[in-house]
Amino acid sequence: MSDRETRDAAIRLTMMPRDTNAHGTVFGGIILSYIDVAGGVESIRHTKHNRFVTVAMREVIFHQPVFIGDLVSFYARTEKVGNTSITVHVDVEAERFGTPGVVVKVTEAEVVFVAIDEHGKKVSITR
Repeated sequence: MSDRETRDAAIRLTMMPRDTNAHGTVFGGIILSYIDVAGGVESIRHTKHNRFVTVAMREVIFHQPVFIGDLVSFYARTEKVGNTSITVHVDVEAERFGTPGVVVKVTEAEVVFVAIDEHGKKVSITR
């Protein structure tokens, strides 16, 4: 079994025409928004705290385009947990539409979240 098969994706979805530009490739901003969501999912899973805000997304370089119909997986893992913040690494891979099993690395990012309360105030992460 490959590493890809043993990982649990935080998010997995098929890219649709609404997500693309005039050239049929997915907007980078769409991918960035899903990276943010995947990191948030991992933050909640890892800490059991249910409210975070994004404070930083470090260097995102797109290695491959994403096309309509591609099945895109966002794999997230916790890198570091501080008193009020959590750092999550997100890997993004696309399985090409029409060629099952052909998977390419799209991008990756490190995202930093801060735990907040219901009033938006920074709080300690309860572990």
